[in-house]
Amino acid sequence: MDGTEAKHLSLEDIHRAAGAKFGAFAGWSMPLTYPAGVMKEHLHTREHAGLFDISHMKLFVVSGPDAAAFLSKACPIDAAALSERQSKLSFFLSDEAGILDDLIITRLGAERFMVVCNAGNAAADEAHMRELAEGFSVEIEPLDRVFLALQGPEAASALEKAGVGTSGLVFMNGMEPRPGWFMSRSGYTGEDGFEIGLPEKDARDLVAKLFADGRVQWIGLAARDSLRLEAGLCLHGNDIDASTDPAAAALLWAIPKDLRETGAFIGADALRKATAEGPKEKRVGLKPEGRQPVRGGAPILDEAGRTVGRVTSGGFGPSAGHPVAMGYVAVALAKPGAAKLFAEVRGNLIPLSVHPLPFTPHRYFKG
Repeated sequence: MDGTEAKHLSLEDIHRAAGAKFGAFAGWSMPLTYPAGVMKEHLHTREHAGLFDISHMKLFVVSGPDAAAFLSKACPIDAAALSERQSKLSFFLSDEAGILDDLIITRLGAERFMVVCNAGNAAADEAHMRELAEGFSVEIEPLDRVFLALQGPEAASALEKAGVGTSGLVFMNGMEPRPGWFMSRSGYTGEDGFEIGLPEKDARDLVAKLFADGRVQWIGLAARDSLRLEAGLCLHGNDIDASTDPAAAALLWAIPKDLRETGAFIGADALRKATAEGPKEKRVGLKPEGRQPVRGGAPILDEAGRTVGRVTSGGFGPSAGHPVAMGYVAVALAKPGAAKLFAEVRGNLIPLSVHPLPFTPHRYFKG
């Protein structure tokens, strides 16, 4: 923290009553764990339905006659080509094609889109959008909402039991099911699930209904991190940031090929150059030998002791049954079995190998 006072969740009283332990994250006071503990919270999400309070993230409605054109300038996306309800992963890129933020964009209507930004970047993202909006007939409206994620194989049935119909949503689809609500079938765990933005009163009612179902359990930020790491999903500020471009981050799949070649989005020329030259390093999955986790920041060495990469995220994967990590290595070393690698942890060398992502299979509902 930088000395400024942490922001607090609207439902903090409910989390405290549930026994949450809080910690600082992206300028917020967030529930890190609950009495069950990280391991049980993680496994409960994989097996049943975990409820996360992700209200630190920010929702923006982008609307107006030029909404699609504006988003297609701001991001490497063809917003006009999105069908109604369709959601897509995209990015705000710098002029140098560095990833300023990764976000989910959902088309809600002909001239109406929802943009979901990361917590630590919300203020910068809003300023970025407002600056870019000059010359476009577009309105940018930040929403004051509680934002909840219900994740796991029993998420859909738990939501239905709580009186919230999923209305035929499939993975990476979103809609406004009620006035003031936004709901998408998406998440950050690799499981089927939903993210729901709604007014505080509605959120309190929904939480009470969900917890009348024994399959639903609160899940903290610590288990959210182990779940997303097993799923091979990036955390902005760790695995991607303004110094990494989508090519090095192995995220080019999120940008349509024709846009990479001819798009006029911010950072397009730099991205074309980076793609043509090829990245010098690549984001990969990493599996340490043994049981000791390797954390972000650890250097990666080759057999000769040369630094050839770095770990960006790491921990123990309860579902995988072994430590899991992600990081960047020189492109020549990015394929499994290409070289013997080691992570340096407090002066000790821990052998690790490049491992395909994800560590646990994605189980998204695609209809």
